[in-house]
Amino acid sequence: MAVYPGTFDPFTPGHRDLVARARVMFDRIIVLLAVNADKQPAAEAPARAVLVRDAIPAAWDNIEVDSWTGLTTTYCLRRGATVIVRGVRTAADLHYEYQLAAMNEQLGIQTVWLPARPHLAVISSTAARAYRSARSQPRT
Repeated sequence: MAVYPGTFDPFTPGHRDLVARARVMFDRIIVLLAVNADKQPAAEAPARAVLVRDAIPAAWDNIEVDSWTGLTTTYCLRRGATVIVRGVRTAADLHYEYQLAAMNEQLGIQTVWLPARPHLAVISSTAARAYRSARSQPRT
C-alpha cells in the first residue's frame, strides 16, 4: 500500500494523472489530504476530500481518500503503508523531495517519485488557485 499526500488545494489534472499512474504500481493508494497549519487552503479538508473523490473514477476501486493532521510517516506507519508517492515537476522539487525522502527512509518509509508529464508540469495548485481567483473577480 502506498500513500500519496498533499494539500490538493485544488486537486489538479496533474494530481489525477499521478494517481492514475500510481494505482497500477501499487495494490492500494491512499490519497491523503494533509492538514498543514502553515497553509491556508481555500476549503477545509472534508470539502477538499469530496472534490478529490469526485475527480477519481469509480472504477478505480483501489483508491481511498483520507485526511490527516500530523506527519505523513506517522500516518503510513499506523496504516501499514510502506511507500509515499510524490510527484516531481522541477529540479527544485527534486531537491526538496530528496530531503524529505531521506528523513522518511530513516523512519522506515520509502519514497517513489513520479515525474510530472511535460504538458501537466506547468500546472501547480498555486497557479490553479490564482487562475480561479482571477476568473472570479468582477470585470470592469
